[in-house]
Amino acid sequence: MRVMGVDPGLTRCGVALVESTGGRGVTALDVDVVRTPADMELAERLLAVHKGVEHWLDTHSPDVVAIERVFAQRQVSTAMGTAQAAGVVALAAAQRGIPVRFHTPSEVKAAVTGSGRADKAQVTAMITRILGLQTPPKPADAADALALAVCHCWRGPVNERMEAAAKQAKVAQERHRARLRAAREEAAR
Repeated sequence: MRVMGVDPGLTRCGVALVESTGGRGVTALDVDVVRTPADMELAERLLAVHKGVEHWLDTHSPDVVAIERVFAQRQVSTAMGTAQAAGVVALAAAQRGIPVRFHTPSEVKAAVTGSGRADKAQVTAMITRILGLQTPPKPADAADALALAVCHCWRGPVNERMEAAAKQAKVAQERHRARLRAAREEAAR
């Protein structure tokens, strides 16, 4: 499974591609950062991120795109820009029929370091070790994109089985309710 990890952002949008080799084995295939100048108009910045991500999607053909789920940050404008960049990435993947999955920062940190409260240096150190890289990926956005991809390789299949089980449970519950309604209606006659 080829997973494209994306650490969304307007100034720096980390993008990475890893391949799952079975079990916990993962191999880094590529990593980069899509950059936009802070003085550029918002719409132009989003377009630049979109084009950069489209190039990655078309070049690497990932099986799934894992994007960091955006949470409220101290600066609302930063959170909004990050969320907008994440939306542009999700759109580009959806246009190509590529599934998109979101992972929280603490989920990614826990998967990679064992602690959901790990700092950026710890994430970078572990990603360097897990992927057997010669040098740590820089900037932190690149390391975060790799961490997202690795997290999805390790947790994605479990999450998908949980989602499938939840859907099956919902269908069974709806069938049960329908049988109960039918029995009540029959008893009322």
